[in-house]
Parts: sequence; structure tokens; C-alpha cells
Amino acid sequence: MANEENNIHQLEEQYNEQERLRREKLLSLQQADKDPFDVYKVERSHTSLQVKDNFEELEGKIVTAAGRLMSKRVQGKAGFADIHDRDGKIQLFVQINNIGEEKLKEFKTLDLGDWIAVTGEVFKTKTGEISIKINNYDLICKSLKPLPEKWHGLKDPDLRYRQREVDIITNPEVKETFLKRVKIIKSIREFLDNRGYLEVETPILSPIAGGAAARPFVTHHNALDIDMYLRIATELYLKRLIVAGFEKVYDMGKNFRNEGVSVRHNPEFTMIELYEAYADYNDMMEITENLVAFACEKVNGTTKVSYQGTEIDFAPPWRRITMADAVKEYAGIDFNEVKTHEEAQSIAKEKHLQFKKELKNVTKGDVLNALFEEYAEEHMIQPTFIMDYPVEISPLTKKKRGNAEFTERFEGFVYGREICNAYSELNDPIVQRERFEQQAKERELGDDEAYMIDEEFMSALETGMPPTGGLGIGIDRIIMFLTDSASIRDVILFPTMKPQN
Repeated sequence: MANEENNIHQLEEQYNEQERLRREKLLSLQQADKDPFDVYKVERSHTSLQVKDNFEELEGKIVTAAGRLMSKRVQGKAGFADIHDRDGKIQLFVQINNIGEEKLKEFKTLDLGDWIAVTGEVFKTKTGEISIKINNYDLICKSLKPLPEKWHGLKDPDLRYRQREVDIITNPEVKETFLKRVKIIKSIREFLDNRGYLEVETPILSPIAGGAAARPFVTHHNALDIDMYLRIATELYLKRLIVAGFEKVYDMGKNFRNEGVSVRHNPEFTMIELYEAYADYNDMMEITENLVAFACEKVNGTTKVSYQGTEIDFAPPWRRITMADAVKEYAGIDFNEVKTHEEAQSIAKEKHLQFKKELKNVTKGDVLNALFEEYAEEHMIQPTFIMDYPVEISPLTKKKRGNAEFTERFEGFVYGREICNAYSELNDPIVQRERFEQQAKERELGDDEAYMIDEEFMSALETGMPPTGGLGIGIDRIIMFLTDSASIRDVILFPTMKPQN
């Protein structure tokens, strides 16, 4: 332990010394009227990829490229270096005959991490690597902090998330993950736009935290002198647009839930919710499986991925099983035989299930859901739709046709993790108010995640909403699976972190 602390101390001293030397170099440049921070613009003609992709056309021609200096191997009168830009890297050939003695001497003093713009001739080395034989270069930004040690990069998870920019610079696979994230989100929009959906924007600040069972962030609006909530879901606003006559709508953006941080949860996360008039939860299953498969194939070229060593196949159709059947299969309890809340409470006591309220207030539906989470959820490895949730835990959902104890609701699971939630939406305003009032009682019993009554939404529902299917998908979790990322923090550029002292 003492040796490890000593090594860390030595590393800190080394980095402090490097920072001192870099600042001295900057001061010398400024005194020589060569301040790199006086550069305002670079007239770049090609990126690294454009040079490589168009080599036959560009060979022997002069180009201007720019990027961060990531390696330098210059001895005597010539050498090589690499710069990285948005598309990748390009090799530079530096020679005294091309840039002169003074510029070569200055080039040798550049530090890894510095940004340079180079002009030179495109050629191919004897080893076949497409490169630029530079005849001039300019230092366009001085890096005052050294990058992490070349061979090990930035590995400490906490530092990686706090210094994401350095993480991306030193770990190419991280950059690739976030480039894939952009493509996945773009493909989701493409899929829905092609199906006639309209992308809309709903408020982030709201007087009611509605549309989900979650603990909200609270803020205060000074001008109105009222407390407001960061949205936990976009559902109620999107349904109001269905009432307005927009038959297919979606909103993809940030939601905020004042809850714990884990490999699966970040308080600020990206969700998409979509609603379609005249549709039900069966239509939402079809959309879900096809949307995810479309995104997977767009980004990875196949519907199959390897996630943490397990092959997952997103090709439709996904498995469909009711919650009651899943509990019967994995917990050995047939809820068709459980007739009363008291019988369910006895099972809960026997299985040592935990709830946010006293056992006497626990319903049959609460117990069924808890048994699923405890015994069945972890077995949902391949994409699976768990259907027909209890009515007690689904206040915004229509009852199951032919069985009023359940609702037409499903959640999608992959690798034992929930990725989406969908309903045949409840559009009866009288029943909806009864459900909200029951949720209000749940809040009184201590469930601070129970739904609030949104009177503006109720007014819209009373105006009339046609039969509607609705779906919410956790975008970050989808991206985790499509990029083989173990933690949700690995797919969020700047995850929520506790400030350092």
C-alpha cells in the first residue's frame, strides 16, 4: 500500500513538472510573438479520412489538415508524427529539407496533446501508409496538461467519467461508443419518421410530476413563486396532443428522476415516448421489436450482438409471456389459484418480500409484481415482452380484455433488464380519476413515487382521446446493449457525479 501511494505521489510530481515546463514553453512562444492562442481560424482542406479515402486523386497534391499531436518520432533531420482529428489519424513525415532547420527544431519541442495545422504533399510511405509530407505547420493551441501515459491511457473509472474529454482522447473505443450513440439515435428517428410520426417537444418544467412512478427533482420559479418539477416522463403532455388530433407523436429527450446512481440508473437520462391513435399494446410490441432491430442492424450490420459475453438476438418476433405465467414458471406460484389480497399477503410474508407500505395494505397485484422482480426478471435474457400487469400498479392503462384484474401493459426485458414500458392507454376519464385518487391514497400511505393528479390532463381526457397505444423506451439502456457497455455511465457523455472536494 505504501509503495502504491509513493508511486502515485511520484506520478503527481512528474505531471506537475510537465505542466510547469509546458507553461514555460507557452511563455517563450508569447514573448517571441508566436502565441498559439492568437490563432482564430484554420483553413483546413481535408480531414484524415478524406485524405485516405481519396488518395488516388490527392497523391502528389498539397492539402491542409489539422488535429491533436498524439505521437512524435523525430530524430536528427527527419521523423514521423501522428495527428488525430474527428475521423481518426493521419501520419506526418517531417524532414529538414521540407520545413527548414528552425521549424524542425521548433517541431521537436512540441508536446503530445498540442494542436497543429499542417500543409504538405500527400504520399504513401515504403510500408504503404498514406501520409502527409509537411512543408509547413502552425501550432494552433498549446496543451498545458499532459495526456495520460501512452500505453495505459485513462483507466480509472471515476476519472474517466469526470474527465470524459481525456477519456475520449486516450481511449479510441470510447469515442467509437459515442459515435455509435449518435447513429443509434439518428436511426430511431429515421424509423419513426418513416412511419409517419411527428417529433414534438414537451415541457421540462411542470407544476405536476406526472406520467410515471418516480421521485422528482423540485425547483422554484421565482417570478410565479411556485414550486415546479423537472419532468419524470412526457406521457401526459403527449396524450394531450393525441386529444388535439396529432395521431402519431414522439418526444425524445431528457427525463430526470431524483433516485440512486448505479450501472443501470442515472438521474438524468434519455427517453423516447411515442403515442399512436387507434392502436393498442399489440401494435406497440410490433413497433418496439422492429425499431430496436432496425437500429441494431443500422449500427452493427446485424440484429445480433454480443453483450458481456452473451449473444443477444433482437430479430423479431420477441418472446411474449404474461407476468402471471412468468411467476408460475420461475417462482412456482400459480396466481390463478390466489383469490384474495390476504392469500397474496401470506405468500409475500413466506417469501420475505419487501414493500414500501405495510403488509396489510399490500394488494394481490403488488405481490405478483414483487414475485416477478424477485424470481423471474433475471431470467429474461433474450428480448422478451412481459405482458398483462396488475391493475393496481398500472394507473394509466386500460384493463385487459376479458380479465379486469390485469391491464394491457407490457415491459420489454433484455439480459434481465427493463428497456421499455407500454400500454393500451386508458382513455376513460371517469376511471382515470378513480385511479388517480387511489394513487393519492398510496402517497398518503407513504409511497412518495405514487402518481399525482394532473387536472389539466384530466380536462384534456374529458375532451376526448381516441383509443391509443403508447410506448416509452430507455434510450441509454438500448445503447448499452448495442455497444456492449456494462454501465449506463459508459454511454452517457457526462454522467451525474458527486463533486470532488
